[in-house]
Amino acid sequence: MADDWNEKIIAEFRANGGKVGGPFEGATLLLLHTTGAKSGQQRISPVMPFDLDGKLYIAGSYAGADVDPAWLHNLRANPNAHIEIGTDAFDVVAHEVPKEERDALYPRIVEQAPGFGEYQEKTSRVIPVIELRRS
Repeated sequence: MADDWNEKIIAEFRANGGKVGGPFEGATLLLLHTTGAKSGQQRISPVMPFDLDGKLYIAGSYAGADVDPAWLHNLRANPNAHIEIGTDAFDVVAHEVPKEERDALYPRIVEQAPGFGEYQEKTSRVIPVIELRRS
């Protein structure tokens, strides 16, 4: 089910220059291309990015689930990834930020997207924050 939902978002994103509607109306999304940690296959996940101080971040919220999203597991195994953002596309290297930095960044993420505060409240795990650096 989630794969079909993601496929529809990916198709809409690509058909509309990076814009999507529905629950993401008006929000910026990126398409994160990772390599499956076990399968080695290419995976694509729609993710909400955050530009903080000129750096690009994503949060492994998984909508407040008690487990990390699969894409995070893939990035931990292979931090080299590719993103599509708007009509641009480029390679990135993912760096999980240390807890102290994460704790400073997360409230700023919540300011931009209040739902991420709700996600953190729903789970006992600390939602990780990943910096995506152009490679």
